[in-house]
Amino acid sequence: MKFWLTLTKWMFVVLCLGGSVIAAQEITVIRADRLIDGTGAAAVNDAVIVINEGRIVGVGKAGEVEIPQGAETIDMSGYTLLPGLMDCHVHLTGRPGDGGDTDRLRESDAHRAILGVAHAKITLESGFTTIRNIGSGSYADAALRDFIEAGLIPGPRMRVATRGLGTTGGHADINGWNSDLTLPGYAEIADGPSEVRKAVRTQIKHGADVIKVTATGGVLSAGDEVGAQQYSDEELRVIVETADMLGRKVAAHAHSPAGMNAAVRAGVASIEHGSLIDDEGIALMKEKGTFLVPTLFTLDFIIEEGDRNGIPSYAIEKAKAMSGQQRIRLRRAYEEGVRFAYGTDAAVFPHGLNARDFGILVDELGVKPLDAITMATANAAELIGVNEEVGTLTVGKWADVIAVEGNPLENIRLLEQVQFVMKSGTVYVSPMLH
Repeated sequence: MKFWLTLTKWMFVVLCLGGSVIAAQEITVIRADRLIDGTGAAAVNDAVIVINEGRIVGVGKAGEVEIPQGAETIDMSGYTLLPGLMDCHVHLTGRPGDGGDTDRLRESDAHRAILGVAHAKITLESGFTTIRNIGSGSYADAALRDFIEAGLIPGPRMRVATRGLGTTGGHADINGWNSDLTLPGYAEIADGPSEVRKAVRTQIKHGADVIKVTATGGVLSAGDEVGAQQYSDEELRVIVETADMLGRKVAAHAHSPAGMNAAVRAGVASIEHGSLIDDEGIALMKEKGTFLVPTLFTLDFIIEEGDRNGIPSYAIEKAKAMSGQQRIRLRRAYEEGVRFAYGTDAAVFPHGLNARDFGILVDELGVKPLDAITMATANAAELIGVNEEVGTLTVGKWADVIAVEGNPLENIRLLEQVQFVMKSGTVYVSPMLH
């Protein structure tokens, strides 16, 4: 394994954990057939982006943007440029089959940390330059974030939830085993106001950028119901108040109205999944400005591929029971104006397939292609809290740029085939590298 070193500001190519990287010259120009800037504005044809020391210093239509002499040009004729995509709900230290089988009993946190290194590279090379790791069962995601920031390993820009919070016997606990055993849970197991307050502080102490809470039951967990509220209204208020006091947002796993609506009333920043959202929940989320992070392909994967990937039968049956209503209710939420931020629950399905949700959003929820892209760029950046630095192709922001061949506004599934990935001015994937 060869770790990459920063040699100079000039062009170089090195091996990077089995892949290639190109660090751009001090000034680089990318030319392409069109550009979608992530703000929701119409595409710009015959587009250029000018990059200096990793940041965008010019962007727009060719001929209207000043091109410095001597700039290195990357010709992406036939391609569409977009901001690096963002996934607001991943689990980089997990993989299919987790949550229902014995992996958590057989593998240590060290195993999970190493999986995270591999999955970070896969995710970045798939075009996702920023992610929110919304629970890892350990503090490995904080370490992964720090090593990526230090340039020691390749991966997306990360905001992490570390262990997250769950109730005894709830979605984040490990249920159905010998009661004489003390098992770790997939999150910090905390009950009652004093315990949840301490659990929030503990996550932040160990590096959490965001607090994850399981407000309802889940699909992959044994012994609980998807529709059951798991934290009381009081516990949810204490969680949000404590996180807010310490400058953190709260993301609430919630499938069904009871726990979901209680979490929104408590002031969470986002509802993760939101599968069975009702009209009251829609009204509450619009009133509070709460983001909804739908996770669509994950249910399809559980139903169609779960048995071959170690997902237990009870989880497959839960997914089947919920999948039809999920599409109907989330479509209504979109049509009624609830703000969506793109998220997938990658780990339930293999990492690298994060873009599969785009097709479902457009084909089954009726989302306009430009809206779907905005959900994974400007909206996601706002939710994650990185919108001052990334999320749109605008002057002053880090040069996180991807490209697909063709026009994703005509075929949104082109985002499943990203062929150029730049993060902060460094190219990780390009046709030039093949």
